[in-house]
Amino acid sequence: MIEINSDSFEQEVLRSSQPVLVDFWGPRCGPCLALMPKVEALTERYGNKVKITKVEAPKNRRLCLNLKVMSLPTFLFFKDGKEVERLTGEITVQSIEDCLRKLL
Repeated sequence: MIEINSDSFEQEVLRSSQPVLVDFWGPRCGPCLALMPKVEALTERYGNKVKITKVEAPKNRRLCLNLKVMSLPTFLFFKDGKEVERLTGEITVQSIEDCLRKLL
């Protein structure tokens, strides 16, 4: 997983030639921390087809506001520089994987 922030978001996500998954998480978010190892495992499965990234939300508040990320965990899926899917709230690895398959 690639750790990105407000400064690298445009280059890593919006200008990416690959589809991109962005995981917005926080160090005090229990569901985020529970999902993280499973999302990292998806990197092994999809890493050559989809760029999988993560953003520590509390350190990137302006980016979260600009993207209307209001709760954690939130997963945004981008293709050709545009958001095409969003998961928020109660998220399962299966729902993440379903969205990844749609990106491909």
